[in-house]
Amino acid sequence: MTIRLKITDGIAHLTLARAEKLNALDTAMVHALSDRCREIEHSTARVVILAGEGKAFCAGGDIEAWAGESPQDFGRHWVRGGHAAFDALARLRQPVIAVLDGHALGGGLELAACADVRIAEKHIKIGQPETGLGIIPGWSGTQRATRRFGAQIVRRMAIFGEVFTADAACDLGFVDHVVDTGHGMAKALEMAQAVLARSPRATELTKMLINAADGEDRERVLEALAGALAAGSDDLAEGLSAFREKRPPKF
Repeated sequence: MTIRLKITDGIAHLTLARAEKLNALDTAMVHALSDRCREIEHSTARVVILAGEGKAFCAGGDIEAWAGESPQDFGRHWVRGGHAAFDALARLRQPVIAVLDGHALGGGLELAACADVRIAEKHIKIGQPETGLGIIPGWSGTQRATRRFGAQIVRRMAIFGEVFTADAACDLGFVDHVVDTGHGMAKALEMAQAVLARSPRATELTKMLINAADGEDRERVLEALAGALAAGSDDLAEGLSAFREKRPPKF
């Protein structure tokens, strides 16, 4: 299984496990990410830790997985499928902590951008090499990344090819914490415990509101919150009773 999920004591551990390919994402992994996110969404987990196995967090999209596709299939399946998976991760009701325990490049950087916070180990580097290959950062590398970190850092990576160290990425606001190599998971667990100590419902609602303010899933967030209010009202109880009893409701 190239994307593993383990839920323990309220923490969902989501691990990219294709170390021999530097955790580069192929089609199967993209679909698996969507599936794992659905599992997490409906689980008892209250916080998610995302990490990579081996030397890289994620080296991006596996070139061999998409290089042979027609332009139509590339856009229709590869780009759209990646967006669906990354959107599912970014829009989880649970906070997501990304542990950049290895380099995060291209699609790997876009994956890290889906998290609520990013912990980088000192040795890692981040960048967007896509334009050097003749392609664009296609999994919201120009959209979500720009919304969350500002256009200038994305310009420097995607247009000018700059690659940043962990410390530089932290100074620029892409990374939230820098730790010594090998200490990323310990920091993530510490932060996860801080989440677990807070109100689960208030945390979930706050994340939804922040996402909406950031332009992330605004329509669904607003309708979900309004729907929950309506579902808890006396009006709904009366409306359902009237429907079952085949009478006009008395609101």
